Amino acid sequence: MTATQSSPANARSASDTPTATTSATASPATATTPQSATLTSAQGTTTVADTVVQKIAGLATREINGVYDLGGGASRAFGAIRERIPGATASVAQGVAVEVGETQAAVDLELLVEYGVSITDLAKAVRRNVITAIERMTGLEVVEVNIHVNDVHIPGAEDTAPEPTRVQ
Repeated sequence: MTATQSSPANARSASDTPTATTSATASPATATTPQSATLTSAQGTTTVADTVVQKIAGLATREINGVYDLGGGASRAFGAIRERIPGATASVAQGVAVEVGETQAAVDLELLVEYGVSITDLAKAVRRNVITAIERMTGLEVVEVNIHVNDVHIPGAEDTAPEPTRVQ
């Protein structure tokens, strides 16, 4: 992902935006791929893990009408299996990948959309909701939200009918 785009709505004065840093005590490999961002102010520091940003993005995406599910075919199949296990829950971060830097975050989403929905309008709504949720909840600037629509859900096309048995 490249951090080349910035929304004008994201512009803030320097006094309004908390400063974010990553831990410098980690190994060089960890320092180049941060696992969390630390927001620093005069009153203390707050660390935001990548998984937090992933979950926020996943929930914000699911709030938009027209998004049927998130993830590719394999991750959706694994999620369906996981839902059948007693006590297990589906991952809200399924189909969401994030990169969190010192003050910025970038998000990649894989969507399954409902048939008949305008994909361009849906993408705009998802982008706006994800950016607003992440920036409001974490203070990180979202520089890009990449959306990959990998399938269209057609109502009634699920294989819900039981397969006929050969022996009765």
